[in-house]
Amino acid sequence: MSGINLIDLFNFAVWGILFLAIVVQLFRSIRIVSTRTALIVERLGKYQATLGPGFHVLMPFIDVVTATQDLREETIDVPPQECFSKDEVKVEVDGVIYMSVSDPVKATYGVTDYRFAAMQLAQTTTRSVIGTLDLDKTFEERDMISQAVVDTLNRAGQGWGVHVHRYEIKNIKPPATVQDAMEKQVNAEREKRAILAGAEGDKQSRISTSEGTMRELINLSEGERQRLINEAEGRAAEILALAGATAASIEKIGGALVQEGGEQAIKLKLSEKLIGNIEHLADRDTSVIFPANLTDMDQLLQALGLRIEEKST
Repeated sequence: MSGINLIDLFNFAVWGILFLAIVVQLFRSIRIVSTRTALIVERLGKYQATLGPGFHVLMPFIDVVTATQDLREETIDVPPQECFSKDEVKVEVDGVIYMSVSDPVKATYGVTDYRFAAMQLAQTTTRSVIGTLDLDKTFEERDMISQAVVDTLNRAGQGWGVHVHRYEIKNIKPPATVQDAMEKQVNAEREKRAILAGAEGDKQSRISTSEGTMRELINLSEGERQRLINEAEGRAAEILALAGATAASIEKIGGALVQEGGEQAIKLKLSEKLIGNIEHLADRDTSVIFPANLTDMDQLLQALGLRIEEKST
């Protein structure tokens, strides 16, 4: 009786385990896939399907999910590595890859580990590109190096089912001795630019000063020229005014001579002036010679009066 009970218990346990396995497998056959995720399903060891986002039911004991691929963009750190530039200077370079899975099937079956493969290919490509550049160019051509790595990874990624969006170089570290030499070179270039800037400033200052002096001299000469012109115009105006007054006086005298009694009036005026001039001559230590015939007024006026008038004018 006890033997029968043990057999029944054993059978019950076996059937219980089988039932539990079936239940577990049924639950495992139900898959809910989230967004930007893909499941690779194999049936009896052969690729069957790629499950996208949503609710899916697999065939128990036959279908197996062998891989889960995340389709979101991810970053992969490329560890530092030693590279030699064209001028045989050792530098240490590291970077980061931004990539995503574009084909889950190829990412599963095309390469064992696409992350490790991409990292290794990025390192070898970086070494190759830096080997074609001088040390100074490696700092200037970061974009070119990054683009070369991206192009190489994308060509290989077509078979790996991945797409590389960009590659960024984080650090390029030359040896300490080279860093010191580069710093000294930078300081020398900076001092050189400062000296050139100072010389250029002094040059501009001298040019500005000379231009200011030249403009000052030009202004002074223009002012002197204008002053002389004004003085000449003033003298010319004075001469014209005197000439105009003299012409008017002569015209008046001529008009007086043609009038009745005008000639006698002129002679009388000249006689008065003659007598006045003789009085003035008497006050001076001057010798005067008169004509012999003082009764001839016309001759006397002609000889003395008119000459005195010329001297007085």
